Amino acid sequence: SLWHSPELLSDIQDGYSISGHLLVCFSSGYFIHDSLDIIFNHQSRSSWEYLVHHAMAISAFVSLIITGRFLVAAMLLLLVEVSNIFLTVRMLLKMSNVPSPALYEANKYINLVMYFAFRLAPQAYLTWYFLRYVEVQGQGAFLTANLLLLDAMILMYFSRLLRSDFFPSLRKGSAGRDVDGEKFLID
Repeated sequence: SLWHSPELLSDIQDGYSISGHLLVCFSSGYFIHDSLDIIFNHQSRSSWEYLVHHAMAISAFVSLIITGRFLVAAMLLLLVEVSNIFLTVRMLLKMSNVPSPALYEANKYINLVMYFAFRLAPQAYLTWYFLRYVEVQGQGAFLTANLLLLDAMILMYFSRLLRSDFFPSLRKGSAGRDVDGEKFLID
């Protein structure tokens, strides 16, 4: 949507395209389906962070669909899905115990670049934009709060990714427990 209509980027608050609207509708459906899949397959306890993330995305996207405002912001946020490709490849490589560590190593660095380009950068830009230009009432306040919570989650996931792939010695304490006593999401 953004590739075919780059002029949308000049109006994050009120820009609109049919393809962008359909993208947000489809993505909302995906988040609802994935949430139900997690719940019905009794994975709620181990996947509670994903359920929180999905609930935030669903509520924000439904508000965008209903009002027609901030659609471009949602399209920018959906750029994070590009980095999911490399996170999924990483997980599959870890699960399959690939005999060639070179493939994992290459993906590790590509994943880091994609995380910055498609996850951290759009999130940082939108947070800056909302804090600077969006009214802090009504839908703007709701979406700003959502963004700030997503910022915390994305930074937490980034920290886990760095510890797992780039600083594995920081991950485990001497007794086999994580340094801060918590389980790191490494898959």
